[in-house]
Amino acid sequence: MIMDVHSAGALVPAPHHEAIVRRGFWAKLRRTVGKVPFTADALAAYYCALDPRTPLHVKGVLMAALAYFVMPVDLVPDFVAGLGYTDDAAVMLTAVQMLSSHIREDHHDRAQMYWHR
Repeated sequence: MIMDVHSAGALVPAPHHEAIVRRGFWAKLRRTVGKVPFTADALAAYYCALDPRTPLHVKGVLMAALAYFVMPVDLVPDFVAGLGYTDDAAVMLTAVQMLSSHIREDHHDRAQMYWHR
């Protein structure tokens, strides 16, 4: 089994990233709307990660970044004023920039439709 090191030092089985994301993504997204500037990117990355056309290695990186966003324990706890989401933003934006060629226009369109419903 492939293991990833989570920032808190715990080993997290890579196949569980998707389960973590599916279980907590929407609640975390609702809690962070208006607090963090990368929620639209996170949503587009979510749609890309669930798209069956997305290559497996891309899904893996996106799910790991999304799991880091969703997990309540990380390098800088989310409740720390002014700094809480900086590590989440760094991880998410790095993944999105690295994989931007795979996050297609239809993923961004779905993210925009979510905000404008």
